[in-house]
Amino acid sequence: MRNYWALLPAIAIVIGLTLLYAIPTLINPQWTSSVLALFRQVPEQPDPAQDPTLDPAQDPALQPAEARRAAGILGPQQVKSRRMLAVLLVVGVVALIGFNISLNRERNGCYKAAEAWGAIPGKADRDPCINKIFGSFFGDPTGFKPLEAKPQPIETYQLIHKKHPKYLKWMQNGPSYDDVDLLIGSGSSCSLDLKVVEEEDKVMVLLDSDTPCPPEDAISLSSVKLKKPLGDRKVVTVDDKPMREINPDADSWPTVLKKLVTGG
Repeated sequence: MRNYWALLPAIAIVIGLTLLYAIPTLINPQWTSSVLALFRQVPEQPDPAQDPTLDPAQDPALQPAEARRAAGILGPQQVKSRRMLAVLLVVGVVALIGFNISLNRERNGCYKAAEAWGAIPGKADRDPCINKIFGSFFGDPTGFKPLEAKPQPIETYQLIHKKHPKYLKWMQNGPSYDDVDLLIGSGSSCSLDLKVVEEEDKVMVLLDSDTPCPPEDAISLSSVKLKKPLGDRKVVTVDDKPMREINPDADSWPTVLKKLVTGG
């Protein structure tokens, strides 16, 4: 189960804290080292005046290296290693941002596709790639003549061109990329009634039911492999009414990044 927008606050905090350390360290590692040295606890050292047996020359607190370390002063090798660590942290931040954009692009793509197919808002919105839109579990709807005297119309279809929509690979039980010409969406409770009749001059799509499909928050997407290319044939529904072609797909990365930043 994916957890999309709920990840954003935690990721934002991690990114903010990481950049708060990494950016100043890239510019001048000594800055962050000096700041961190303010919070470093140094063990109390015995006072030579109170302990005559203590040799001041052997007191670690009086050694130059120890004094520099306590003050957070870095040597050349330490400066180099701190900068390398900061670069790795920035790379990690970029990867984390990319991961979050990818998740939300996936979520937005499935939601946008389901909405285009007619899904209404509901509980399925929480994880649209699993619950709001999914591939049909009942096989190919072609080759069956309708039985009802007054079948119900289907309004929309998607014609698959060379560029396949990205949302297909994210949704549960999505159609195969290589074996689909048309996509037809219907309410999840009506998918068994979907019929596609291929004729010489048209392709007819309808619901073989005497009652309209009720509004639902989940869409079952059926894939159709035509016997021959669609060509000039029209895709129609009941009474030869032309269906509306839609082309939903995922938003681009810049669009999703803008939504993440603005909360849109």
